[in-house]
Amino acid sequence: MAIIKRRPLTPAQRFMELSRPEVDNKRPERSLTQSKHCAKGRNCYGRITSRRRGGGHKRLYRIVDFKRDIVNVPAKVVAIEYDPYRTAYLALLEYENGQKRYIIALDGLKKGDTVMTLDKRPDEFNTGMCMPLKFIPAATRISSIEMQPGKGAQIARGAGAGAQLVAVEGGVATVKMPSGEIRLINAECRAVIGVVGNLEYRNQSLGKAGRRRWMGWRPRVRGVVMNPVDHPMGGGEGRTSGGGHPVSPWGQLAKGYPTRTKSKPSNSMILLRRNGKKVSK
Repeated sequence: MAIIKRRPLTPAQRFMELSRPEVDNKRPERSLTQSKHCAKGRNCYGRITSRRRGGGHKRLYRIVDFKRDIVNVPAKVVAIEYDPYRTAYLALLEYENGQKRYIIALDGLKKGDTVMTLDKRPDEFNTGMCMPLKFIPAATRISSIEMQPGKGAQIARGAGAGAQLVAVEGGVATVKMPSGEIRLINAECRAVIGVVGNLEYRNQSLGKAGRRRWMGWRPRVRGVVMNPVDHPMGGGEGRTSGGGHPVSPWGQLAKGYPTRTKSKPSNSMILLRRNGKKVSK
């Protein structure tokens, strides 16, 4: 995949750099799609809880198989498709029993390949194979990792994401996360061998504000240009950074303030934080 920079025939194309999508030009599988209400950043009471959301193009949600619960049945990759709800592409699988499922497309996975979910150690480890962590060799790059057995993949699902299996000992696997964090995961949890595709996604430049609006994002107004009544960092004559540490409109520190609950049960599974600090037991 390559980043394409077009000839600037319009002002928007002057700064636009998009990746060439290596996907099949086909409609999504109808049985695996459903409509999804756009909440526009609002909760069940109609109050905005996630700001700067709304608008955007009309989209169909693709139902992705994160559990990979069809075991020991080979599946053929029928197509690689675009998904408007995520940065990664999707691979449409057709199993030998006739079922069709969507999975996260991996880097190097192409149309015509065969993948499988296994409950035993295979003779060879190919991209796209799904199995428990206890069967995967150390130092293997993995993605779509479960945090609890049978719950479905939760870790490393975005474009270009991939974790590394460090070791498996005593029914517990040590995994180095994409963020650099090292944590323990139950060795019965499943993972997929390989790194998520669409690696060039983060090198794109949308080129214009309108393209951002098509994706469902509304403009962001800086706090320092607001009035003091609207933001703690607002006010002042001329340009100013607010005179204090960056905060949210409600006063919470925006940089360096730990927001993770200290009593969270999964803290005991973290060996090394993403900032390089070891967790004290």
